[in-house]
Amino acid sequence: MARRTKADAQDTRHQILDAAEAVFRARGVARTSLQDIAAQAGVTRGAIYWHFKDKAEIFMAMMDRVLLPCEMSLDAAKAEALQHPDPLAHLADMALLPLRELTGNPDLQRVFHIAMHATEYTDELAPVRERHLESILRYQKALARVIDMARERGQVPAGLPAAEAATGLFALVDGLMHNWTMAPDQFDLGQVGQVAVQAYIAGLRA
Repeated sequence: MARRTKADAQDTRHQILDAAEAVFRARGVARTSLQDIAAQAGVTRGAIYWHFKDKAEIFMAMMDRVLLPCEMSLDAAKAEALQHPDPLAHLADMALLPLRELTGNPDLQRVFHIAMHATEYTDELAPVRERHLESILRYQKALARVIDMARERGQVPAGLPAAEAATGLFALVDGLMHNWTMAPDQFDLGQVGQVAVQAYIAGLRA
């Protein structure tokens, strides 16, 4: 009985997150209330409070459902960088990884659309904004470490500032994802991303 009750609670949690995703996309995060989510999910507000403290926690849980596998892929890529014989080739792989994950995962596409086009980072969503900034910083630091490795091996100029170069590369990747999630039919994200990232990295070479 306990096992079935735990499973039922997990089902309800996913039901709430599915409902939140649908309402966030339709109305925008700022204009969505907990009552809206409860009505969409077919549960009471009490059921929502049993699982989540507030709307920000619902939003982060919705993001975690799709981002945690991506973060695991990035962690694996960072570990591989330490032994990679060609740091700049690995830098390209790390830059293209989010684009490959996005194009191959419809769940990720829906959530990224919400995060990029239906979210106003008001005070209510300050924890979401902080989490987003922390993730960006971790990714940029990982890119910068690989650029440092490329500099040590003479692949990029000795004076190249790794942090600034990593920020520029992230801006390129983030801009591609932002534009593609707004209108996926406008261009092939994988193809355009490959050309753009390789061109950027070619510009870094010594």
